[in-house]
Amino acid sequence: MKKIAILFGIIAVFLLMPGCVGVLYYNRLVSLHEAVGAGWAQVENVLQRRYDLIPNLVNTVKGYAKHEKELFEEVTRLRSQWGEAKTPAEKVRASGGLEAALSRLLLVAERYPDLKANQNFLALQDELAGTENRIAVERMRYNEAVRNYNILTRRFPSNVVAGLTGFETSDNYFKAETEAKAAPPVQF
Repeated sequence: MKKIAILFGIIAVFLLMPGCVGVLYYNRLVSLHEAVGAGWAQVENVLQRRYDLIPNLVNTVKGYAKHEKELFEEVTRLRSQWGEAKTPAEKVRASGGLEAALSRLLLVAERYPDLKANQNFLALQDELAGTENRIAVERMRYNEAVRNYNILTRRFPSNVVAGLTGFETSDNYFKAETEAKAAPPVQF
């Protein structure tokens, strides 16, 4: 009788083990999926900070560079596109376009020595530089969260659990835009 009870105990362990492992992987997938969502929310927070600073920067530079009207309109248009974007992919595209326009705006500002000495402009430029650094850090963290989630979603045996429970890999990585890969020219 003891031998039968031990045999049933061993069989029960082997039958329950896959279920327990499946639950562990499922919970890990849920945690990493939530980390991706939280990472994206943080990226949106710092991007929103940038977009809140832009009107002040544009208005400050506008006073000195009235003939740069097209650039100001482009920055305003791209800022609006980001506000209207619904999906992370749309926001990533809008953000990339705006980064290129902001680079051109800061190059325009370099042409005006009086503007470079203006305290409002200097403060805004520092705020924007700090914000750009925060954006870079949060993008890196977001990409790491997506990578960790994708690794678990694709590795065996967690890929079996992911497939059964509807978890799919994500391709919403932040990548450098084509314009951002080339350094802007510096002239003295």
